[in-house]
Amino acid sequence: EVELLESGGGSVQSGGSLRLSCQGSEYGYKFYCLAWFRQAPGKEREGVAATDEYGEIFNYADSVKGRFTISYDRASKSLILQMNNLKPDDTAMYYCALQDGGTWCHTGATYHYWGQGTQVTVSS
Repeated sequence: EVELLESGGGSVQSGGSLRLSCQGSEYGYKFYCLAWFRQAPGKEREGVAATDEYGEIFNYADSVKGRFTISYDRASKSLILQMNNLKPDDTAMYYCALQDGGTWCHTGATYHYWGQGTQVTVSS
């Protein structure tokens, strides 16, 4: 069974940085995609960043381009989201997710497995 465990959330002031981590279990899939999503209270879930199983393909939401960086280490199954220049609008619960099959590594794709989430709060 796929397990995803996020960590690294917290509270920062506007302009600050946070580094989120997602540790995965043994997936058993040759091809897969990984992504970060977020959901703020009263808002729909939003795809933030996505990558492939080799950490070579990248896709970002327009709202985070130039500020967030996704990276993935296949050997350790560690997914990272480096978030810089954070804004109050980035406040949300952040989730990592896995798509088995790896057919479309994009923030708009469907993902099959989800972590429990980690809270990010940015104050002005």
